[in-house]
Amino acid sequence: MCAAVVVLQWLLSHWWILLGLGVLAAAAGAFVGQRARQRAEWERARSRALRLRIAELDALDHRSFEFAIRDLMRRDGCAAEQLGGAGDNACDVRAVDPSGRIWAVQCKHRRDGDQGSAVGVGVLQQVNGTARQIHGAEVAVVLTNGRFSSKAVPWGREHRIHLVDRRLLAEWAAGSRPLWDLLDRIPPPRHPSALS
Repeated sequence: MCAAVVVLQWLLSHWWILLGLGVLAAAAGAFVGQRARQRAEWERARSRALRLRIAELDALDHRSFEFAIRDLMRRDGCAAEQLGGAGDNACDVRAVDPSGRIWAVQCKHRRDGDQGSAVGVGVLQQVNGTARQIHGAEVAVVLTNGRFSSKAVPWGREHRIHLVDRRLLAEWAAGSRPLWDLLDRIPPPRHPSALS
């Protein structure tokens, strides 16, 4: 206790040292804060400018395709994360859009684009069993750079699974509009302020 009193008395008699340390700490904090704001602004500008052609998406491997879809969701103002991999419970990208809706997106990359195998009902059934129950999604999406089987389309509609095929993906990735503007039957926004 006595040592603390001695140190305190010394600091009070040398107040200019405390003042100098305070000024240095404030300057360092301002510098770090400014750099963080600058990095965030550059990231926002980069993500807003993100435009991808379907040929670029075709050239990716499956994992890179998932990250590209995550980045497109972020471009449109979502908080999005890539979850894909073992144990992802049929959700490669989970996002929360600016209206507060939770999205579960299952990505199916086809190396041969629409010439590759069609995405079938089995994938949609997996998403239907996990998107809402496990991921808390209000919007369940299966997205491919290929095509869907003829049975998958009505099945998806019946079970409220949104299908994004090659044509719709190309339109969205090119930056025309956010994905929710391109899909039918999207739930209303969670936040009333999002309506204005």
